[in-house]
Amino acid sequence: MVKVGVAGYGVIGQRLADGVALQKDMELVGVADLAPTLSIRALKERGMPYDLYLVDGADKAKFDALGIPYKGSFQDLMGKVDIMLDSSPGGVGARNKELYAKAGIPAVFQGGEKNSVADVFFHGYANYEKGLGAKYLKLTSCNTTGLIRSVDCLDRKYGVERVAITIIRRVADPGDYHRGLTNALQMDKAPSHQAVDLMTIMPHVEATGILVHTPVTHGHIITVVAHGKNGRKITRDMALEAFKGHDRIRVVRIEDGFLGNASFFRYARDLGNPRGDMYEIGLWEDGIVESGDDIMYAINIPQESVTIPETMDAVRASLKMQGDSASATAETNKYLGLGRWK
Repeated sequence: MVKVGVAGYGVIGQRLADGVALQKDMELVGVADLAPTLSIRALKERGMPYDLYLVDGADKAKFDALGIPYKGSFQDLMGKVDIMLDSSPGGVGARNKELYAKAGIPAVFQGGEKNSVADVFFHGYANYEKGLGAKYLKLTSCNTTGLIRSVDCLDRKYGVERVAITIIRRVADPGDYHRGLTNALQMDKAPSHQAVDLMTIMPHVEATGILVHTPVTHGHIITVVAHGKNGRKITRDMALEAFKGHDRIRVVRIEDGFLGNASFFRYARDLGNPRGDMYEIGLWEDGIVESGDDIMYAINIPQESVTIPETMDAVRASLKMQGDSASATAETNKYLGLGRWK
């Protein structure tokens, strides 16, 4: 049983803890954080299903005053685990890496850290084998994670030569106030980092993209125009067949009520998913169209939870739990219940 710790119990950290707890071949030893945030207070009110450890600089008196129990220090947690999943705020993970190195344990970092923090820029499907035995892995961003899932899906089955993407990006997570109250769209300078990151993971695919920030919180939407390898035309039926066979892609239809990003969030809540999370990306069947020799489609990215499956894959790669992408992703999918809707 692989023992796992989580550093940072925020938006992603909560979901990483839940994801590890669902893996039958992993054990969540505990989570670590700095302050009694609302997330930590909620953890306490839920009866402390996960043990809490305090990082250096934490004010123990504040936890004591709220009756929030803790098991020990961050160093204590590191001494009990085989690997750390770091979801600390951007930049903090890089500092934590020094602690992981001193403790002699591997770590997986989230997309907010710079690529230089890791040995491998990682995706569970597209380059799993590169992560085998790697000490430090870094996940792609939420947008890039979902984007690569769909492009890799087509590439594995038919071959993809190039893609052009447009990202309609949510401006903040639900509950965030730091971006202010807005009524405007904002352009980013092209090409978007997601296109550049895709080429880093899948160097055989030429990619470019545009990103537009939108004043919404529940999910991003990405449109993709893909061109088949060696001039091979990918038809609508071919694309649909590939997408329907992927356990981390939920194919839906507008006529069934999936009108946009909010529809996915509401459906996830109606399913009883914690926090309204979805691990899979949504892809509109009635949004797949042919344009000459190109195929175009649109996907929904649930930004708070989409990277959780690929993070579980990263644990499997780093610790060589499975030797190839197919078997590793199948194990992760099984424990997270991905594909059960089919």
